[in-house]
Amino acid sequence: MNQINETHDAALKSFIESANDGLTDFPLQNLPFAVFRRAGTSETFRGGVAIGDQVLDLAALAAKSVLAGDAAAACTAASESTLNLLMAMGLPAWSALRLALSRALRVGSAHEPQIRACLLAQHDVEYGIPAQIGDYTDFYTSVYHATNIGRLFRPDNPLLPNYKWVPIGYHGRASSVAVSGQSFPRPVGQIMPPGATEPVLAPSKRMDYELELGIFVGQGNALGSRVTIAQAESHVFGVCLLNDWSARDLQAWEYQPLGPFLAKNFATTISPWIVTLEALAPYRAGWTRVAEDPQPLPYLDSLENRQQGAFDIQLEVLIETPRMRELELPPERLCLTNYRHAYWTLSQLVTHHTVNGCNLQPGDLLGTGTLSGPTATEAGALIELTVGGKQPVALSTGESRTFLEDGDAVILRAHCEKPGAARIGFGQSYGRISPAAAL
Repeated sequence: MNQINETHDAALKSFIESANDGLTDFPLQNLPFAVFRRAGTSETFRGGVAIGDQVLDLAALAAKSVLAGDAAAACTAASESTLNLLMAMGLPAWSALRLALSRALRVGSAHEPQIRACLLAQHDVEYGIPAQIGDYTDFYTSVYHATNIGRLFRPDNPLLPNYKWVPIGYHGRASSVAVSGQSFPRPVGQIMPPGATEPVLAPSKRMDYELELGIFVGQGNALGSRVTIAQAESHVFGVCLLNDWSARDLQAWEYQPLGPFLAKNFATTISPWIVTLEALAPYRAGWTRVAEDPQPLPYLDSLENRQQGAFDIQLEVLIETPRMRELELPPERLCLTNYRHAYWTLSQLVTHHTVNGCNLQPGDLLGTGTLSGPTATEAGALIELTVGGKQPVALSTGESRTFLEDGDAVILRAHCEKPGAARIGFGQSYGRISPAAAL
């Protein structure tokens, strides 16, 4: 697991002033990765690193031969249109590049003139999917979310007996993952109306979001091999925000016996920036399991995972309605929670995914599942906040929501903050629902 090093020093300052205000998501201590190009152009996408309100163009930097050794090789790999080559290089290369960029961006850097020539303002760029995603697996790591949803679908048996023994997941649809800014039509599918004896084909009336983190796989493993819990984090490139949009009425009809299908595969929105696990090192936390619950089987357990396998990441959901845009009002918060509440850690997800010999590949995406906390205001989906649509959420505009309406946008944000460490953030995931296509 990543340890604290010179790149985490809270006193470090960049010659890029916007990185030093204490409010930005992207100070020198973060340095997340994305792929971008100048907005409105047909330029090739290439890798970039966020610093303050700027993007450092890694293709331009590689051409200047500022970096050397492993860092230079990693920078060249990050110059491609996706980050898969960089992801495949592994932790030593990622760490070497992070250290070299940290030093090159600091106040007093001898490379300041060359670096400044490689910067673009973030408001002048557009982002692409950061990796070619071969496969997408979505997990179910919040026991609070699982219990709340279970009460709605199975009032007499809300939490199935396997939940506390095995990280539950399903195979999602990689082709419908899109970067922040996504707009998509309301999905259509089979719905069984209340009291009916036959389903109908109709647009979903119970559209929902799910607050999640996305985990990008770095180095993969060979088919038939396993990644142990001690190795798991060395196979993770980094973490982003992920909104697993859900059509709850489609889900209620189709999810038994094989689980989610059309209720989930129409859209997934991720944030453009991937925050590395090394950047998150100051925000590691202990992971515990209450004594009365089953303890993990040995392959999912380790002293290191218990000591620092969790992450203290504040997570937030906001809604922006058409009325708010019309009145030029800011989005309103629906939820504030923390990744520390997850029942299973990132390492446990990777380990369990490969225990049967499944081969993960660079750029594969794992979703954590909805990250709800123990209180009502920490619910990471509308179906929980509104108790299945029975208790509408009131908004300051006089509107209310049980589920999402056409034109609604959902924004996910996250950051880490504590005394003695630099505040770092994830940017945002923004997605908007448009009306359903005509049947």
